[in-house]
Amino acid sequence: MTPSSVALNLALSFAGLAALCLAMDRHHRAIFHGAPSRARARALRWTGWCGIAASFAAAVITADWNFGPVQWIGSLTGAALILVGLVSYRPRWIRPAALAALPLAAAAAFLT
Repeated sequence: MTPSSVALNLALSFAGLAALCLAMDRHHRAIFHGAPSRARARALRWTGWCGIAASFAAAVITADWNFGPVQWIGSLTGAALILVGLVSYRPRWIRPAALAALPLAAAAAFLT
């Protein structure tokens, strides 16, 4: 378990969970002042689940099947805690934070 693999998993988990969060009407209204269209909500849900799946794949690739799923659950938990804090106190920061997580994940993937 290297710091770059943890950063990769955390960034992908956060981006995926943030997309799932923004697919919900309540959280989408808090950020964009309107409910998402059906197509947008579907696209956000699809993107969120793909991000979570990519996080799982990255965890298994970087830490093998012995420790990868454990690292993945830990990164999901950490990303969820960060996201809950942002939803509670700074909901407008979710979108830029999720967009910033993607280049961080790319850089961490390069270093892994």
